[in-house]
Amino acid sequence: MTTPRPATGGLTGPPRLPSPYDHGPGAQSANLADILERVLDKGVVIAGDIRINLLDIELLTIKLRLLVASVDKAKEMGIDWWEHDPSLSSRAARPERSLADENERLRAEIAALKAADRRPEP
Repeated sequence: MTTPRPATGGLTGPPRLPSPYDHGPGAQSANLADILERVLDKGVVIAGDIRINLLDIELLTIKLRLLVASVDKAKEMGIDWWEHDPSLSSRAARPERSLADENERLRAEIAALKAADRRPEP
């Protein structure tokens, strides 16, 4: 174990920058809650691609995108897919019902077109 050298009057080397891991007098240590709050407030994006090639032929490409942010920050960025997903939000439109409505509307339109074809031309 080494002991710290006492400070000398002159400079003996390059100035030492403070390390984020130094917890000397007056230094504040960031706890996990502070770090999480900062990450969620600002947002973090992690992106990466995995490609598998064989003799210059691309066999597989996987694109990974991960966003870690608070709900407020995500909405600020224009991301709100969870509000429209029926499995995540009770306010989201249920696709089964909207598909049934569209199906009914299309059947009525087909019936009207068939009826128009049966009329004799003047």
